Amino acid sequence: MMAAVTTARADGARPDRTRERATAVNQLLFAVAALTASSLMIAVGDVRQGELLFGGMLLVFALTIAALVVPWNRLAVRWIAIVPVGDLVAVLLLQLSYHDGEAWLLWMVPATWLATVLGWPGLVLGAGGSTLLFWIAHLLADDFGTGLRDVLGPLALTTASVVALIAARRSAAQRSLLDEQADYLDHAVERARRQEDAVSELLDAVDFGVVRIGADGSISVENDAHARLMTPADDAQLFEADGVTPTEPGAVPVARARRGETFENLLHWQGPPGDQRRALLSTARRLFDINGADVGAILVTRDVTAEQQAVHIRDELVASVSHELRTPLTSVLGHLDLALDSGDVGPGARRSLEIAERNASRLLVIIGDILAATADGPGRFDVRPVREDLARVVLASVEALEPRAAERNIRIDSSGIEAAEAEFDPHRMRQVVDNLVGNAVNYHTGDGLIEVGVTADDKHVWLVVRDDGPGIAEDALPRLFERRYRAQPSGRATGNGLGLSISRDLVRAHGGEITVQSEPGSGATFVVRLPRRTTGATA
Repeated sequence: MMAAVTTARADGARPDRTRERATAVNQLLFAVAALTASSLMIAVGDVRQGELLFGGMLLVFALTIAALVVPWNRLAVRWIAIVPVGDLVAVLLLQLSYHDGEAWLLWMVPATWLATVLGWPGLVLGAGGSTLLFWIAHLLADDFGTGLRDVLGPLALTTASVVALIAARRSAAQRSLLDEQADYLDHAVERARRQEDAVSELLDAVDFGVVRIGADGSISVENDAHARLMTPADDAQLFEADGVTPTEPGAVPVARARRGETFENLLHWQGPPGDQRRALLSTARRLFDINGADVGAILVTRDVTAEQQAVHIRDELVASVSHELRTPLTSVLGHLDLALDSGDVGPGARRSLEIAERNASRLLVIIGDILAATADGPGRFDVRPVREDLARVVLASVEALEPRAAERNIRIDSSGIEAAEAEFDPHRMRQVVDNLVGNAVNYHTGDGLIEVGVTADDKHVWLVVRDDGPGIAEDALPRLFERRYRAQPSGRATGNGLGLSISRDLVRAHGGEITVQSEPGSGATFVVRLPRRTTGATA
C-alpha cells in the first residue's frame, strides 16, 4: 500500500508532457492526410499549379517538425494555435493547386483542433478561418456561387468544429472528475495507511497477544506480544490447565480459533513443570460484518503467570491455616464430648455444651470443605446419607437465620415447607440451606421478603429459596457457581466466593442439582433437586 502511494506521488512529480504529445500526434495525423491527398492529386495529374502544391506540403513539413521539437508544455496554450493556423494556410495552397478543389475537406482537421485546444475562441478561429479561406479559394478559382458547395462546405466545417468543442468540453469534465476521484482515493489510501500504522503501533504497544484471523482461517494481523508469547526461545510445549496433560497440536488456541471455535479464559501452561513455565489465558470470539456475515475471529492471549502463582500461594496458605485449625478444634470436640458424658453437668450447662459441640462439629466440616475447595481440581466431599425429613433441616436453618434477617427488616416466609423424606446427609444439606438462605439475607437490600419452600414428588425432593432483592446481573449467572467467584456485592454483603461452589458440589454429591434464575431488580430463585433414594456416599 505504501509503495502504491509513493509510486502515485512519483508519477505526479514527473513533468507533464500531455500537450506536447497531443500536438505531435495531431500534426502527424494531419501530415499523413495531406501527404496522401497530395499524392492522389499528382497521380490523377490534374494539378494546376505545382508550386502551390509544393509550397503547401513544405509548410506542412515545417509545421510537423515544429510540432515534434518545440516544448509546448513550457509555453502558454495559445501558442499551440500556430500549428493548426499554419495548417489552414497549407490546405489553402493545396486547394488552389488542384483543379477540382476537393482538398478543402482537410480544413476539418485544423478547424476541429483549434476548437479543441482553445475552446470558444478556437471555435471562432477554426470555423471562421476555414470558412473564409474556403470562400477565398473559390473566388480565386472563379467558381464561387456556382452551387450549394459554397454553403455546405462552411456548414460542414462549422458543424465539425462545434462537435469537437462539445466533445472536448465533455472530455475535460470527465478528466476533471477522474482527477478529483484520484485525489480522493489518494487521500483515502493515505488515511487508511495512517490508521493501519496507528493500529499496528497500538497493538504492538500492549503486553497481551492479539491475532486477527480471516474467515478462511488465515492470519491477517499478529502483534509482537503474541509472537513473543507463542514462539518462546525454547519452543516450549503447551499443557492443559492441570499443568500435566500435553495439549495436542490441533487443540492449541490458535488452531481452535482458525477452525471457527469460540472460547473464553482458556488456561494453558507453556513449558514443562518448573519455575520457568508460563500460564497463558486465551479468549477467541467471532467477528461479523454489518450484514451478519462471519468475517473471521480475534484471539487474545494474556500472560497470567503471576496471577496463577498468587492463587496457588493463597490456596496453600488457606489450606495450611485450615489444616492447623483442625487439630485444636478436634481437641475441643473431644473435651466437649467428655463434658457431655459426665453425669454431674446441669441441664442449663448441658444445653450450652450441646450447642457448642454442634457448632464446633459444623466448623470442623466447613474447614474440611475449605481444604477440598482449595485443592487442585473440583472439591470432593464425604456424604453419609440417612433417611431424614428435609423440612426439619430447612426449618432449623430458617430458625437460626431469622434474627439476622429481622435486623434488616427482612421476613422469611416458611409457610411453603412441606414434609419431604429422602436419603441425604443432614449436616451437608444444612450447610447448603444455610448458604442459600444466608446469601438471600446478606445480598438483600433490606425491607423485603424471602420465601423458602420444600416439596416432593415420587422421585425427588425440592428446595426453593426465592427473594425479592436486587437480583443477579446477567453476565454473572454463568459463573455464579465457580470457585472464588463473587458477583458485584450489594449493601454490606461479604464473602469468599466459595459458598455456592461448595453447595453445588454437595448437592451433586447427593446425585442432585442446583439451578438459579434471576433478573436484575427482580430477585433470585435457587432450586435444589435431590433424589429421594441415593446410590452412594461419596462425591
